[in-house]
Amino acid sequence: MSRVASRREQYSQATRAALLAAATRRFAEQGFAKTALEDIAADIQATRGAIYHHFASKTALFEAVFEELEHTAMQESAEAAAKATDPWEAAFYALDVFLEHCCDPVYGKVVWQEGPIAFGWPQWLAAEEALAYGFIQRLLSGLMDSGHLVRHPLETTTRLVFGMLTAAGMTLADAAESAKPQLKAEYLDMIGKLVGALRPAFG
Repeated sequence: MSRVASRREQYSQATRAALLAAATRRFAEQGFAKTALEDIAADIQATRGAIYHHFASKTALFEAVFEELEHTAMQESAEAAAKATDPWEAAFYALDVFLEHCCDPVYGKVVWQEGPIAFGWPQWLAAEEALAYGFIQRLLSGLMDSGHLVRHPLETTTRLVFGMLTAAGMTLADAAESAKPQLKAEYLDMIGKLVGALRPAFG
């Protein structure tokens, strides 16, 4: 049986959640460099010490925000894929949801614009691979196993698709809000055509 959390644990969990929400707003509005821990603490009427109780540094707090946003994007992409009737449809349901997240100002700012600044490019790329790479690889593996794609080296194919999605994410994050719907449609179409070139020829 699961143990009921004590009041202290519940308070600690609530404080952590509030810190993550406040930090997400600050990082999205001000960027990593201009965000001060004191301001995040003040937003929830807490002390700077409360932040250090949960996070060792501003970078650690940013990492938690980053991972929460990415986990949500991957979870919602997977949920969309689960509604499909075949692996090909599943891949593009997931792609559509992923690109929609990239159009979101908070996700775009934190993940695509501030992530490389906060982590440095190598660590940011490693974080992206840890959180998104496996999901992409599973979708591609399913497409190959089901015959929707000609079998090619999975690792190479995954890295190429991962690169396309990275380019799409960065472009959408940098785009003006008014331009995002058209850009999203273009990336959805072009990625579909490029991956579709790997489909078997029939007839």
